[in-house]
Amino acid sequence: MYRVWYSTESFADYIIDHTLLSEREVVKNKMYESDANNPRNFHSMPDHIRKILYLDAPDLIIEKNNEPIFSVEVTTEAGTGHNAFQRFARIAASVENQVPAFYIYPEGAIIVRQATNPRWDMINPAVFKALDSVMNIYDIPALLYYFPSDLRQYPNPNASSAPNIASKGLHYDSDIVRYSACPDSQSGEMINMFSALNEVITATESKGVHEGRQALLKNLIIRQRRDFMNEEYVKKSNDRLESMSPLSATQMISSEYLLNYLSQYETNNYRVGELLRNRQNTVFYKVNAKFRGDPYPGALAAIDYMLCREGRTFEDRRNNLVLVFGDLTIDNLQRTLSIANVNDSSIQSMFSDVQNSERHNLLTQK
Repeated sequence: MYRVWYSTESFADYIIDHTLLSEREVVKNKMYESDANNPRNFHSMPDHIRKILYLDAPDLIIEKNNEPIFSVEVTTEAGTGHNAFQRFARIAASVENQVPAFYIYPEGAIIVRQATNPRWDMINPAVFKALDSVMNIYDIPALLYYFPSDLRQYPNPNASSAPNIASKGLHYDSDIVRYSACPDSQSGEMINMFSALNEVITATESKGVHEGRQALLKNLIIRQRRDFMNEEYVKKSNDRLESMSPLSATQMISSEYLLNYLSQYETNNYRVGELLRNRQNTVFYKVNAKFRGDPYPGALAAIDYMLCREGRTFEDRRNNLVLVFGDLTIDNLQRTLSIANVNDSSIQSMFSDVQNSERHNLLTQK
C-alpha cells in the first residue's frame, strides 16, 4: 500500500492521477510541517516522516509500506539570487534520508516593476550545481523540473506579449477544479517528471525500497535528466559560479582568524571544539541583514554542499561553515575578525527571535 503525505490535497491528487499510483492502492494523509505550528499533530506522525521534515517540509512525501520512496516540492517563485535556494533545505533533508527528491521550479517568471516593462526573472543556475553536489554525496536523485511557462516562446524583451502574463507567464493545469494551482500536466516538463516518478515506483516495487532507491542514479531516465540539468547549468552560468548568489556572499578565510576571534569566549570550563580546530579553512556566509528565515537556511545548506561537505554528515566537511549575521571585517594585522551589528543584523537579534518563539516548543509545556 502507498501513503501520500500532503500539504495541499489538490497537488497530491495531481501526482497520484498522473503516475502509476493511479493504479495502486493509495491512502492520503495530511502532513503537519513542524512542531512549532502543529505540535500535537506533528508528533503523532511516524518517525520516518518527521526525519525528512527536520529542516523544512516538502509539499509531498510518498511512502510504500511505511518506507518513503520520493518527495516532491513545487513553487512558482521567481528564482533569482538567493530565492532559488529558499526551499533547498527541503530537498537536502529528503536526500539526506536516502529519499529521492523532485523539485518543480520556474525557469523564469514575469515580474512587473514600476516604470519598467514586464521582464522575465530567470532561475539562478547555481541551484543546479547545488543539487548535483547533493547527488554526488548521497547517490540519491535530486532532480529539478521546470514549471511550464511562456518563456521560450516569448523571451525578453517580449515578455509583455506572453499569453499567460497575468499568471507570471506560468502555465497551470486546465482542470482548475481537481488540480488547482498545479502545473500544466500536458507540458513536456511535467510528462518527463511523471515518467521519472514512475521509474522510482517501478524500481522500488521490483527491487525493494532500499535497493531500488540506491540504484536510481544508474537509471537511464534519471541519468538523462541529470545530464539536462548539468547542460542547463553550463548554458546559463557562463562558468561564473562564484559570482552568483549565494556564493557571492561567501568568503573563505584561514580558520586561524576564526579561532582567534572565538578565543575571547573561551574559559576554564569551555574550549572551542576539535572539529573547528582541525579544519584549515572556514567559509563565512555573510548575510548582513535583519534576522529572518527564508531564504537563508536553504542557502546555507546549499553552500555547505558546494563549498564544504565531502561526506554525509557535518563532521565530513573539509571547510568549516559559519553563518554571519552582521558586517564581517577581516583584521589581517591581528589575524582575527570583527562583526558589527548593522540594520539590527546580529546573532543577538536571532537569539531574541528564537526565544520569543519558545511558546511553540512542545518540551516547555506541562
